[in-house]
Amino acid sequence: MSAYIIARVAIRDREAYQPYLDRTPGVVAKYGGRFVVRGGALETLEGPAETRRVVVLAFDDMAAARRFYESADYQAIVPLRQAASEGQLILVEGVAGQP
Repeated sequence: MSAYIIARVAIRDREAYQPYLDRTPGVVAKYGGRFVVRGGALETLEGPAETRRVVVLAFDDMAAARRFYESADYQAIVPLRQAASEGQLILVEGVAGQP
């Protein structure tokens, strides 16, 4: 069953965040993930206004998403993100029978 990592990130220092942006696509692809959403236009339809950058990564299953997140490759660049931003990453299982 597919799985998704959803990130909501408030970037404090765009210049310092850029190396993370540059390196992430290769690491995501290496672990079988793909970007479904990577920033882009955002409109809050209900609830408190969302002002953070939203990213959605898709993986084949929860185990694949965890392998990506826990990998030495990704953990090596996490400090770049954390030093330049504040945010939340969540892992959520997809709907059975859907890609």
